[in-house]
Amino acid sequence: MTAGSNSAAAPIPERGLLRFLTCGSVDDGKSTLIGRLLHDAGLVPDDQLAQARRDSRGRADEEGGIDFSLLVDGLEAEREQGITIDVAHRFFATDRRSFIVADAPGHEQYTRNMATAASNAALAVLLVDARKGLLTQTRRHAVVCSLMGIRHVVLAVNKMDLVGFDEAVFAAIARDFAAFAAPLGFAAVTAIPLSARRGDNVVRRSVAMPWHQGPALLEHLETAAVEGEGADGAAGPLRFLVEWVNRPDPDFRGLSGTVLSGHLAPGDAVAVWPSGRRARVARIVTFDGDVPLARAGDAVTVTLEEAVDAARGDLLSGPEEGPEVADQFAAHLLWMAEEPLIPGRSYLLRAGARWVPATVTALRHAVNVESLEHTAAATLVMNAVGLCNLSTAAPIAFDAYAANRHTGSFILVDRFSNRTVGAGMILHPLRRAANLHRQELAVSSAERAAAKRQRPAVLWFTGLSGAGKSTVANRVERRLHALGHHTMMLDGDNVRLGLNRDLGFTDADRVENIRRVGEVAKLMTEAGLIVLCAFIAPFRAEREALRALFPDGLFLEVFVDTPLEECVRRDPKGLYAKARSGALRNFTGVDSPYERPDAPDLRLDTTAEDADALALRVVEDLRARGILDDIPGGIPGA
Repeated sequence: MTAGSNSAAAPIPERGLLRFLTCGSVDDGKSTLIGRLLHDAGLVPDDQLAQARRDSRGRADEEGGIDFSLLVDGLEAEREQGITIDVAHRFFATDRRSFIVADAPGHEQYTRNMATAASNAALAVLLVDARKGLLTQTRRHAVVCSLMGIRHVVLAVNKMDLVGFDEAVFAAIARDFAAFAAPLGFAAVTAIPLSARRGDNVVRRSVAMPWHQGPALLEHLETAAVEGEGADGAAGPLRFLVEWVNRPDPDFRGLSGTVLSGHLAPGDAVAVWPSGRRARVARIVTFDGDVPLARAGDAVTVTLEEAVDAARGDLLSGPEEGPEVADQFAAHLLWMAEEPLIPGRSYLLRAGARWVPATVTALRHAVNVESLEHTAAATLVMNAVGLCNLSTAAPIAFDAYAANRHTGSFILVDRFSNRTVGAGMILHPLRRAANLHRQELAVSSAERAAAKRQRPAVLWFTGLSGAGKSTVANRVERRLHALGHHTMMLDGDNVRLGLNRDLGFTDADRVENIRRVGEVAKLMTEAGLIVLCAFIAPFRAEREALRALFPDGLFLEVFVDTPLEECVRRDPKGLYAKARSGALRNFTGVDSPYERPDAPDLRLDTTAEDADALALRVVEDLRARGILDDIPGGIPGA
C-alpha cells in the first residue's frame, strides 16, 4: 500500500468508495483507532497533526506524542470529555480504495447516532476491549448493524497490549462473538487483534502478534469484497424520489429529486407511485442543461410527456418493477426516545420525502440484545428493538429494507414535540392491507347533514376527573335537542362499560381508548350528527391525532378548566380518595399526568360560571362557527 500525501488529497481510485463505521461500547478506542489509522497511513495534514499535538495536554500517547482521538473528535464537548458524542465523518483514500468512515459514539444514550451512521455504511468495524470482552452495548451495536443492512463486520479486538498480546484472550472473544452473531445474518465476520494506541495491526502487521496470520485492518478494508460498496441498492430497479415539484413559470413543470437506484433516460416508460399512473420521460435536466442519462445518486429534474399528477414524496419506477404500496406493513423498530413507545398512539412517519400519520398497531415482540431471544412486550423503551405492525393514514410506496435501504426505511416523529422517536426498517406489507378497499356509499355525509340542517362536528370535552365535563356536555346536548338538532353523547364511563371494557388505565390503554372513541365519533359525523365526547384524554398527542381525523373546523377541543384542588373537593365518585390511598392506580392528576391544552377552541371555567351558563356559551359558539342552522319551531329560550 502506498500512503497518500500529507498535504494533498489522494486521487479517488477506480475501485470506488467504501463507506464504513466504527462502533462498539464506550472507551473501546474507536476514535483512537481511526486517528491512528490516518496517522500511520500518512493521511493527516501537517497543520492538523501539529494542532492535535498541541491539544493533547498530557493525554498524549507515550509513543507518538499525540492523543490520536483528537484527529477525529470534532466537538468541543468531545475534546473536553474524551468521548465521541456526534458521528464524526472522515474521507480518506489510498491508492487501492477511497473511504468515508463514520466514527459512532459508544454511549448508550447516543445509540440513535450510531444507527444513523450504520444506515449509510456497507461495513462495520466493531471494537471490543480485550480486557472486557463482549459487553451489552457491543451486542446492541451488532444487532443494530444487522438491522441496518450491514453484512460485513470486522471484529477489532483492541488494547491487546494490555493483555500481553495473549492469543487465547483474542481467540475466546472471537469465538464468543461468532456464536452470538450467527443468527444475525452477516455475510462475513473478520476478527483482527490490534492495539490502536501502539499501532499494532492497524496499518501494518504487528511483530508483537506473530500468531495472527490475517491482514492488518487497513489491508482488509482495502481488499474486502463488499457488494455495492455503498450498500445503497444502487444496482436495483429504478427508484426516483420526487422531492419537489418544480414550477418556475406556467410553461414548465418538472419533478425534481434523486435517483435512488437504477437509471433513467428520456423516452423511458415510468409509473408514479402510490397512484400507479403511467407516463413517459420527456427530458432530464440538470444545472448544466439536458442530460441523456441519470444514474443512482444523481440529482435531476424530470419532465413527463403526459400530464400525470405527481407530488412530493412520490416514487417513479419502471412500469413492471414497481414498489409495494400499502397502508399496513411489518417492520423492525429501533426506539430512540426516553418516553416509551405506546402502541395505538399516532405518530408522524417520514418515508423518503412523504409525511403521513402512523400508528404502531401491534408490538409482536421485542429483541433481547443479550441473547437475541424474542420476548413478549407491551412497549419499547429507549434503545430497544422490536418487531411491529404499523398502519398509516394513507398508502405509501416502499420496498423491503433488505432490497433498498432508501425506500425501505422510515422514521417516527412525535406529533407534539417534533422529536424523532424511532427508526424503522420495513420487512413486508401485511396481506390484509391489500384486501381492504373503501366502499363508496350511495348517500354522502354532506347529504345526511343537510337533511338535519346542521354541520356535523365533534365537541371534545377534556379535563380532569370531576372537572364537570359530563355535566356541561349533557346540558349542551339538551339545548341542542330542544333546538331540533341531531346529536349523540359519548361518555367515558359508558364507553368503558361496553366497547372498551377490555381496556385498563395504563398509558397504552388510555391511548387505545381514545383512538377507538375517535373512530366511532368519526363514523357518527359521517351520519351527519353533532357528537359530544366527555373524556379526560390526558395526552396532547392523542387530542391532536383526533383533530387530524376531521376536516378543519369540525373538531372542537373544549377544555373544562377546573383546578385539581376543586376536583378533589368535589370528588363526585370518590376516585381521588381511592387514588391517594393507593387503592386506585394510574389515576390522572395523582399518579398519571394530565397535559393541559395549549390552545383549546373553547375554555370553560367551572369555578366562574355554572353549568347552564357554560352550556349556553358552547351553543352560541357553535352558532358563530356556522355549525348550527336553527330549526323553526324549536323550544323558545332553550
